[in-house]
Amino acid sequence: MEPDAVTELYNLRVTVDRIEGRSVCGMRVGDYFELVNSSQLTLPEGRPFCVYALASVLPLLPAKQRQLPAGDWLERDSLVCCPDPEERLIMRVERTGRCRLNTDDLT
Repeated sequence: MEPDAVTELYNLRVTVDRIEGRSVCGMRVGDYFELVNSSQLTLPEGRPFCVYALASVLPLLPAKQRQLPAGDWLERDSLVCCPDPEERLIMRVERTGRCRLNTDDLT
């Protein structure tokens, strides 16, 4: 494997940090999903994750998987909120480790 054919990405965990309104989607503080090996999304068995909350955080995840410049707002910020105004569900995106991937295996 050539050195330039390898990339390093962060694995991520997205956790429900708090719910400031009324929870109507069945999620609880502490519920989470993980994004590992570039594109594999996993959930703990038997725990739901609201598709609308998921949709609100998905666009940010590719950037959070990469090392960004220290001054970049996305490098410093880690909170995302669900679009449901009554629920006010806040999620935290955390880096849980790194994975090395062969770029020839990626699309």
